Amino acid sequence: MKEALLYTQSESGKVRCQLCAHGCIIREGKFGFCGVRQNIKGTLYTHNYAKLVAANVDPVEKKPLYHFLPGTLAFSIAGAGCNFRCGFCQNWQISQFDPLSPQPADDLSAKEVVSLALQNNCKSIAYTYTEPTVYLEFALDTARLAKEAGLYNIFVSNGYMSQQAMDLLKPHIDAANIDLKFFKDSSYLRICAAHLKPVLDSILRLKDAAIWVEVTTLVIPGENDSPDELSGLSGFIAGVDRDIPWHISRFHADYKFDSYQDTPEDTLKMASDIGNAAGLRYIYAGNVSSWGQDTFCPVCRKALVEREGFRVNKINIEENRCIFCRADIAGLFNPP
Repeated sequence: MKEALLYTQSESGKVRCQLCAHGCIIREGKFGFCGVRQNIKGTLYTHNYAKLVAANVDPVEKKPLYHFLPGTLAFSIAGAGCNFRCGFCQNWQISQFDPLSPQPADDLSAKEVVSLALQNNCKSIAYTYTEPTVYLEFALDTARLAKEAGLYNIFVSNGYMSQQAMDLLKPHIDAANIDLKFFKDSSYLRICAAHLKPVLDSILRLKDAAIWVEVTTLVIPGENDSPDELSGLSGFIAGVDRDIPWHISRFHADYKFDSYQDTPEDTLKMASDIGNAAGLRYIYAGNVSSWGQDTFCPVCRKALVEREGFRVNKINIEENRCIFCRADIAGLFNPP
C-alpha cells in the first residue's frame, strides 16, 4: 500500500477523497467507490500502486489514437479498479471486483515500466484498459520518468477525474482518449453510476491544457444510438474543436449487457453522417473492418493515413501537412 494523493482528513476519522468527481467520504476501514483506496486510521491508502493487472505492447491505434504518433507502439499498463460501474465494460474482470478480493497483479516499478517500454521500441506509455485515474499515484511516477526518457504519455480515460487530479497530470500527459459514453445525465447515472458534466468538463480542460484529445463513443443499440443523442455528442465535440477525432465504435454484447444486439453498421454510418453535419473533420469507425479507418485530408479529401485494422500501411503527411495540398492536419504525425 501507498499513501494516496488528493484527500483531506476530518476530526471524526473520515477522509474525503478528491481524486475524481465522486468525492467519496470514506469511513474508517472502508473503501472508496473505486475499490482501491481505503481509509486506514484516518489515512487514505491506495492498494494498486506498482501492481499491474495488465502490461502489453499495443499499436497506438488500439487506444484508439489515430492522430498521435500513428504507426508506433505504446507500452500499455493498467492497475485494478474503476470509478464507473458500466454494465457493458469489456475489461470488467480487472475493473470491477470486490475490493476485499484483490486481483492477481505483477509488481513492476515505474522505472521497470519505462525500461520495458524502451526495450520494446515503444514511443509512448499508455495508461489504459481500466480507469487510470484510480492509479494516479503510479501513473504520475511513471509519466515523470517516461518524459525524462523521451517517451510520450497517453491517458485513456472515462474523463471523471477531478480538477486537482487534472492539475497534477497536465505537465506530464501528452495525449488522451476520453470515452464520451452518453449525452444524457440520466444514462450516465443509470448505467455508469456517474454524471455527464464532469466528463464534458475534462474534455474542455484537456483542450485548454494543450493536450491532444480524441473522443470515443461506444454506440449501444437502444441506449445512445438515436439521432438526437448522436447529434448532441457530435455537436459538443465540434463545439470544443472540430479537429477532435471522434471514434464511433461498434458495440458487441459483453458483461451485463450480454442480451443486447451488436450495433448495425448502418447505425455507425448514420452517426458518421451526423458527425459530418456537425462539422467534425475526422470521424472513425471502430470494430468494423470495411470502412472508417483511414485518415483523409479535410481540404483535398485524399487519403493521408491508410490503415488495415491496427496496422498503418502508408502515411502521406510531412511536418503535419498533407503532402498533396499542404493543408495543416491536426495531431502529431512527424515528431522531432
